[in-house]
Amino acid sequence: MPKPTGPTNPEMKRLIEDIRNQGYREKIPFLIEIAKKLETSRRKRPEVNLSQLNRVCREKETVIVPGKVLSSGTLKKPLTVAAASFSMSAINKIQKAGGKTMSVDELIKANPKGKDVRIVV
Repeated sequence: MPKPTGPTNPEMKRLIEDIRNQGYREKIPFLIEIAKKLETSRRKRPEVNLSQLNRVCREKETVIVPGKVLSSGTLKKPLTVAAASFSMSAINKIQKAGGKTMSVDELIKANPKGKDVRIVV
């Protein structure tokens, strides 16, 4: 029998289940997509560097990364970044550029429909 994949952290499992249930209950495709991306194994989740965020995002944009944000490169724009996890130096660099960091849960509570939110993978 194959080994089960996906998150083993009980808090992450609860978050994914809550997001998925809310997405299907309120018919919000954004939430269903985020839940699908978060429930993959940790090895398959995207690791996004600040240089990539700097390239693909516009100034003062809100983005969500269903993986980890790493600090390689520089960020020259103020962004609001929500992610499953951050490296400590990435948090410092984002705040130094005038941006804001938040958890996926905080973003979903603030903007459940995902209006003007870009998913970066």
